[in-house]
Amino acid sequence: MPVFDFNDTSYQKQPAECTYETFSSKVEHPTADHPILLLDNKKKKWKHHSVGVFTNPSKRTSFEFDEDGEVTDILKLDARFVSLLKWLGENHINVRLSGINREDGYAVYRIRELEFTGRSKLSASDGFLQFMIERLLASDPPEEEEGEEDKEEVGDDMRLTSLQSIKDFMNCAGKTLPDNIRLWARRNLSVARSSEVSPEERRHAQRALSIMMNVRWKSTYFEAIDPVEARRILDEELYGMEKVKQRIIETIIQINRTHTLPAYGLLLVGPAGTGKSQVAYAVAKILKLPWTTLDMSSINDPEQLTGSSRVYANAKPGIIMEAFSMAGESNLVFIINELDKAAAGKGNGNPADVLLTLLDNLGFTDNYMECLVPTVGVYPIATANEKDQISAPLMSRFAVIEIPDYSPEEKEQIFIRYSLPKVLKRMHMTAEECIVTDDAVKAIVELYSDTTGIRDLEQAAEHIAANALYQIEVDHVTKVVFYPDMVVELLK
Repeated sequence: MPVFDFNDTSYQKQPAECTYETFSSKVEHPTADHPILLLDNKKKKWKHHSVGVFTNPSKRTSFEFDEDGEVTDILKLDARFVSLLKWLGENHINVRLSGINREDGYAVYRIRELEFTGRSKLSASDGFLQFMIERLLASDPPEEEEGEEDKEEVGDDMRLTSLQSIKDFMNCAGKTLPDNIRLWARRNLSVARSSEVSPEERRHAQRALSIMMNVRWKSTYFEAIDPVEARRILDEELYGMEKVKQRIIETIIQINRTHTLPAYGLLLVGPAGTGKSQVAYAVAKILKLPWTTLDMSSINDPEQLTGSSRVYANAKPGIIMEAFSMAGESNLVFIINELDKAAAGKGNGNPADVLLTLLDNLGFTDNYMECLVPTVGVYPIATANEKDQISAPLMSRFAVIEIPDYSPEEKEQIFIRYSLPKVLKRMHMTAEECIVTDDAVKAIVELYSDTTGIRDLEQAAEHIAANALYQIEVDHVTKVVFYPDMVVELLK
């Protein structure tokens, strides 16, 4: 098979002959059994590590080995990598393949960039190719099997900031972006590179592109969650709350059946300090999703959520878009604290109305981004003290879970089994160094009988442990035992 002259551009006028068939894969860690691509090895068995270039777009889709100039056809290719290989070939990027010779071909499971004097180098820093490959491996296959580009997800800590790296990313992964975001990105890239707009407009366009391209726009498919593991997490994080735990497990079972998030989020209603936020964090941990918080008591202007228009020099995205950016992906848990405060607002509008667009899963538009952001992977968990303060439209978006206050007996067990051990562990103390008698625990609970929740108990545990540590370090005692009169004197 001939070696192609890349200085001769006449071949570009002819359509390349495709030698491979694509296959759909969701493998995130390729191996010889589940490779990225398969090369023809009938004439020659290739080395475990082979260096060369992809010859796309040439007369045939193939790989040219540096060592002897031999060229072999690509037989099979993961559909996510079609555009990346085309881009590597067009730019004559030198790569090293790692693979194993099988009966059906040379199975390539790793591709790394090499730098040779006088040859092209990737636009971004040295990690760009690895960044692209890892994002593609973590993405879903494109819907069009013969499509040219691929989706995205994390690689290393690299971020797309320069216009050239953003352009290269769009060339390699464009078709795996949502259609509207792909079109939006093209328009903003044109603005960012245009000499006909103001520097301020170019800066805003580039900033918006960097934010949007660094978010991994994932599919709505959710892998099954182990209910036993979910129950273990709930029992580890929460004491009692059996009805609450049952509702959460029911939600997990629903996800396992449909492989999608439920149509309704969770609204946790109960007195202050009863562990509503702790429940929300536990659910996020079970779902294995990043989480972000929206504190509605501190949001009194809708623009805080929706961002400001780019017509202003100091424009910036809103809290919701920043949450996507910080998480780095579109599937995340929004923990909305104090939802009953969302109705409050100044003269510019109502923050609650903005929440409705987020909760409907129809997409959210940020004024700075000027693009409809998919929200189908958003799972909202809200907390509230009084549900009668929440508007009917907001209530209709949630499944309500009532969280009652704890009984005195439950508070005693929480202090003994959770609050005090947690504080002692943080202070590097043992249970033998700080002993609180049963009667003393009852006295502590009685001290705070007029307050709801367990925050006062947690603060009491902190105070008692700190006092014990002081006596151990200053008075050189080996342990401190707290009796009822001692804790009352200490905490009153």
